[in-house]
Amino acid sequence: MASNKLWSWGPVALTNTTTTNILNFTITSLAGPVGTTLTQPYFIMRHIRIVNKTAGPVTFSLYLGLTGANTAGTEVIGTGLSVAANQAYDWYGMMRMDVAQFLVGGASAATSLTIQGEGEIGFV
Repeated sequence: MASNKLWSWGPVALTNTTTTNILNFTITSLAGPVGTTLTQPYFIMRHIRIVNKTAGPVTFSLYLGLTGANTAGTEVIGTGLSVAANQAYDWYGMMRMDVAQFLVGGASAATSLTIQGEGEIGFV
């Protein structure tokens, strides 16, 4: 049986730069107790919520890939997807993120959208 731990992140205001790193799971030190070999974690994204706190529609785009990258073929959730005024968008799924992967993205208007999510952290 897996020993994954439930975890939530955010909220974070999205900028108007779609190359902004939003989330990554790299641990900088794997030092642990004597006789134990620690491993890098992975994250299983289960839910993302994006809230529009303005009086007008705002779009967002999210990518999964390298740090600061929003190249073609790495789009994962929303490509210019509009969130109505004072409403929210909810994504539910099961997307694994490894240590070398970054959730990258942004909105059409700075700090108009707030993103947060939940999932599970596990170790290889």
